[in-house]
Amino acid sequence: MSEAHPELRLAAIRQQCKQLQLPAVSAQCGRLAAQADTAHHSHLAYLEALLGAELDERERRAIDRRLREAHFPLVKTLEEFDFAEAPQIPAATLRTLAEGAYLRRAEPVLFLGETGTGKTHLATGLAVAACRQRRRVRFTTAAALVNDLVEAQHQHQLSRVTNRWAHCELIVIDELGYVALAEVGAELLFQLIAERAEKAAVIATTNLPFSEWTSVFPNARLCKALLDRLTDRAHIIDTGTESYRFRRTLAQRQKNGSPRSLPSPPEDRPGGTGAPTDRPDPEESQRPLTAPPGRAIGSTEADLSTEGNRRRSTLT
Repeated sequence: MSEAHPELRLAAIRQQCKQLQLPAVSAQCGRLAAQADTAHHSHLAYLEALLGAELDERERRAIDRRLREAHFPLVKTLEEFDFAEAPQIPAATLRTLAEGAYLRRAEPVLFLGETGTGKTHLATGLAVAACRQRRRVRFTTAAALVNDLVEAQHQHQLSRVTNRWAHCELIVIDELGYVALAEVGAELLFQLIAERAEKAAVIATTNLPFSEWTSVFPNARLCKALLDRLTDRAHIIDTGTESYRFRRTLAQRQKNGSPRSLPSPPEDRPGGTGAPTDRPDPEESQRPLTAPPGRAIGSTEADLSTEGNRRRSTLT
């Protein structure tokens, strides 16, 4: 019997790979076969290379899926962070955390510092590292998380929603302390965090020192209990007060030879008098909902409905 034409053989192999759901084998079998023939590799060596390519492709697709499911506003890695520009941040500690031991031990990680000091970037970097380890990760702002819980309670879906969050091996709660929370929202947030204590990891970023958390959590007893859960066995990293983004922008303007100097960065503490800059703050731009003046996030069902309608009309 005559030998089948190589192109026909490849077509048959690709059809079989499609049925077996082996996309990398289908895509690379011809190229690797040619390489094996040129290098005089054995059949087993060729098969090992082919199966290795399939495993690598499946790993890449699994990581991409984890990254999509995390809902990052921007994907940022620790490799992209310029630790030389922020010497107060312990780079060695961050790289050790990125290895993932804190996930196995269900230890919280807290980033404290002023706006622009890299809190969101570093939290995202750790979360991306967790995704690379194929962990189930979810990124959210504190305001979005509270609104999700309050809306679920209003629709009698709280159990379903909390179970969805419980399946995440890591939750990143960004901007905790930026927006005042009504008592019902604070209670739901506490319940979610308390249920994860010593079971699953939480990363949180905040611009408030712990002594000022009562300004956003109205119930002092609840605030104390929340801090107790978040700080137990936690890795607490202070990113400082000097804006990394401000210094980066200033350096860029000086590099471009701009004669105009930038204004001083505004004061971000509650009650600060600094005027906001015209450029939006990436750490704050992803906050999906903010409370109207004088009203806390998750304050009443009517407020939630009104805000939800405003949000839907904006999206449409």
